[in-house]
Amino acid sequence: MKISDVSISRPVLTSMLSTALVLFGVIGYTKLSVREFPDVDPAIISVSTFLRGANPRVMESAVTDILEEELSTVQGLRTLTSSSAEQFSNITLEFTLDRSVEEAAQDVRDKVSRVRGLLPEEVEEPVVAKQDADAQPFFWLALSGDNYNLLQLSDIGDRLVKTRLQSVPGVGRAQIFGERRFAMRVWLSAGELAARGLTVQDVESAIRSRNIEVPAGRIESNRREFTVRSLGELKNAEEFGDLTVSSASGQLVKLRDLGTVELGPEDDRSILRYNGTPAVAIGVIRQSKSNLVAVADAIRAEIPAIQAALPPGVNLLVAFDQSVFVKRSIKEAEETLIIAGILVVAIIFIFLRNLRATIIPGLAIPTSIVATFAIMYFLGFSINNFTLLALTLAIGIVVDDAIIVLENAYRHQEELGEDPETAARNGTREIAFAVIATTISLIAVFTPLAFLQGTTGRLFNEFGIAVAGSVLISGLVALTLTPMLSAKILRVPKSHGRIYGALERGFDATASGYARTLRRAVRFRWLTVGAAAVIVFLSVFVFRSLGREFVPAEDRGFFVTFIVAPEGSSLAYTDGYQRKVEEILARTKDVQGFFSIIGFFGNVNGGIIFTRLTDWSDRERSVQDVLNEVQPQFMGIPGIFAFASNPPAFGFGNPVQFVVRHPNFDSLGKGMDALTARARQIKGLENVDTDLRVNKPELTVSFDRDRAEDLGVSVRDIAATLQTLLGSSRASTFTRENKLYDVMVQLKPEERATPTDMTGLFVRGRDGQLVQLSAVARIDEDVGPKQLNHFNRVRSFTLSAGLDEGFTLGEALDSLDNAAAQVLPGGSTLELQGESREFKESGSALYFAFGLALIVVFMVLASQFESLVHPFTVLLSVPLAVAGALATLLLANSTLNLYSQIGMILLIGLVTKNSILLVEYTNQLKEKGMETLDAVLEAGRIRFRPILMTSVATIMGALPIALGLGAGSVSRRPLGYAIVGGLLFSTVLTLFLVPAAYVILDAVRLRSRSPAPSRVLVEGD
Repeated sequence: MKISDVSISRPVLTSMLSTALVLFGVIGYTKLSVREFPDVDPAIISVSTFLRGANPRVMESAVTDILEEELSTVQGLRTLTSSSAEQFSNITLEFTLDRSVEEAAQDVRDKVSRVRGLLPEEVEEPVVAKQDADAQPFFWLALSGDNYNLLQLSDIGDRLVKTRLQSVPGVGRAQIFGERRFAMRVWLSAGELAARGLTVQDVESAIRSRNIEVPAGRIESNRREFTVRSLGELKNAEEFGDLTVSSASGQLVKLRDLGTVELGPEDDRSILRYNGTPAVAIGVIRQSKSNLVAVADAIRAEIPAIQAALPPGVNLLVAFDQSVFVKRSIKEAEETLIIAGILVVAIIFIFLRNLRATIIPGLAIPTSIVATFAIMYFLGFSINNFTLLALTLAIGIVVDDAIIVLENAYRHQEELGEDPETAARNGTREIAFAVIATTISLIAVFTPLAFLQGTTGRLFNEFGIAVAGSVLISGLVALTLTPMLSAKILRVPKSHGRIYGALERGFDATASGYARTLRRAVRFRWLTVGAAAVIVFLSVFVFRSLGREFVPAEDRGFFVTFIVAPEGSSLAYTDGYQRKVEEILARTKDVQGFFSIIGFFGNVNGGIIFTRLTDWSDRERSVQDVLNEVQPQFMGIPGIFAFASNPPAFGFGNPVQFVVRHPNFDSLGKGMDALTARARQIKGLENVDTDLRVNKPELTVSFDRDRAEDLGVSVRDIAATLQTLLGSSRASTFTRENKLYDVMVQLKPEERATPTDMTGLFVRGRDGQLVQLSAVARIDEDVGPKQLNHFNRVRSFTLSAGLDEGFTLGEALDSLDNAAAQVLPGGSTLELQGESREFKESGSALYFAFGLALIVVFMVLASQFESLVHPFTVLLSVPLAVAGALATLLLANSTLNLYSQIGMILLIGLVTKNSILLVEYTNQLKEKGMETLDAVLEAGRIRFRPILMTSVATIMGALPIALGLGAGSVSRRPLGYAIVGGLLFSTVLTLFLVPAAYVILDAVRLRSRSPAPSRVLVEGD
């Protein structure tokens, strides 16, 4: 082949080209970002709207429905979900992966602005925010101090920590959670107001008119100019207490006469603790596309300097660092890659028993692998678990072509007595077609992946291109660098040692045994093919018995505990029981720390705890073992529902996310009750819950409009009074240490503790007289929906659940589908969200990719062989490989998931390489005049050793993945199982099946060409 001849003739040129590949690869490696997974996060935009005093039904009809109708027409929209709760509407738009988050956000803003005029006048401006993964905190810090309250800690965090963190390279912004922002709290007494004939509106008006600072103009002369500023702004609680609210009848009424004025927190309906100590949390958000590991390292490097600037007794601790798992997972993958490389080189040496011969394919590994980093950089990829996994598998693949060329050149020297250069030229020329065919076939396997959409497609894209890129480079190396090195340094020793002789006798005995068995297999070729067919048929039952899931549950070094108290529970009630959960965690072995949060999602009856475990190397138990210990203890806590779960690879929700839609709310509620009851009977589902609550206690205020009209009381005044006294209102602002804070007016807590307290409130009627609320309104206790959810504009609920160990996601969804068909009312429609949706979509997508890969490889082989028969012969090895992979997964108690299915697609290219070597060399021998039988047997004898060598090398490359331990290994193992089992099984059987099938199909081909059917004679026929 010309390229090989040129490479042999110009060794310096060949060396420089190979060096250039490595150099560009090293440069690309240094510029690649590091992440856990490829960038598979869709553009997600949220629209949040606040309408003071509105209940969920009002929010739904007056805000959510109007916005949804307009937003549903945004281009590239995948799902539209919404939640209408008390005073709050949140709409989430998820877009397809090809949609830019910036463009999507701008389109959403345009749509919102079009219908802004249709919303109620009192509604606050809708907030459009991007929710892409890079916009979520990945690094959490806890700020605590024994002698500091949360107000002080919040202030310290804002002034001394937040600004320093935001100056770290790669940090986008830092957010404070659990912050107690300063506010001037005006706690009014309803009795004092009534005694002085005042209403809350009088207080608010007085604060606004007497707490103001505005520029008053200038005083100018010929020589000087002064700016006049009126100092009317109040500064502290004492000044606010001295504020005059009324001076009627010559009697001054001060604000302090009506209640209490103090500097306090703006909102105290949330609690945050770190390891049981009150704290505020600081979440760090990195800049989009920045290197997660590098940013985390930079933050850790800055922490000592920040700590030194903090007041004595204040501690800044790392509560959670997402990069820890990423770094450990990447490190484990890199170690696996190195181990695979060592094993592959060792296998080559065992087969060749020649150091010089081992060096030649050994150089193909770093050249092909390192050069692939340049391809990854130019395509905008990253170093992640998928790309490193691809390169680890590629180690056993990229060396194959070099082994084939080397082994043939070695054979030409040893058996044919050619000099090194002639042997390199002739050996490469003889094998070049097979190298090109196998390289193109492997690359063709990944062509269908370009057609996959969604998360699965994006994950496969980087994996497939990384493998294909390394294979392409390895093919180039095999036809250039390997022949040159074979010509220059490969020498057949004149004498061999005892170990060499012993191994050679072992290989010869194995080859002789194979030749004898092959002759029998070809003689009884129909029996051979039939046995293979039976094996493939039995694999169908293995396929059906395997569990199915999206990705295996990984030990990520932490778990999440959700706490749900009964509807209507107070913050103190939830806090008391959440402390009991914390006590259990504190005494649990292998728990390093925990972050406890209550009330941050708008509901004081719900909490969440993030628990961090000790390092993987410091514990023997997995995260699932810890969950099995703590969950029974959580279930023993009365008064709340607490459940712990191992978060999935993507997001924090439960793996089961089963969405039911129905336009009628009553039917939806009945369906929810029935489905939830059935779901809790399904063995394998745990912590079954729904997001629809219809039992939230509420007080309804019914107005006697005629009576109110007679007394001159407006409904607006009543609503405003209730809103201010019970929910608080911002009456004004004040300045403290050059920062602006709110003045909040509200009824004293002890005067709004029971429903009867509402009857003592007063509003102003006609002629300025006070009218008691009970005179114009009736107050009743009732229950109502906590929130109203929509999925694609239809009312819905989502049933979520965790999975018991050994119960797969596929089994769970099948069980729920059956239950839903039996109990849901007519008109209900089913949807999936989260991991459940990805699982369903990935399954159909992967089957499509597998089938299309077979078709593409067949077309490529047909083009290369210029035959429709030989490609079919080559592809007969694929069903055997799949059967071996399925059997191995079953024996390893693994599942069909994203990783194992990747392995099966990759097997198409791996196992066809062996078949190509056999078929291609058989064709060469037939072209030289050899009979079909003799050609098949001779091809088997000659190609036995390179097939065995390349297969074992590839298996050794995948074996560390299958046996891997440490962070991230649980996900990688199924891929290793599929590759090792499939390749081992198919290699053994392919060596017999392909020759037998070749003889059968060649006879069929000859009969189809000749009217007189020819018979291929086999010894013994």
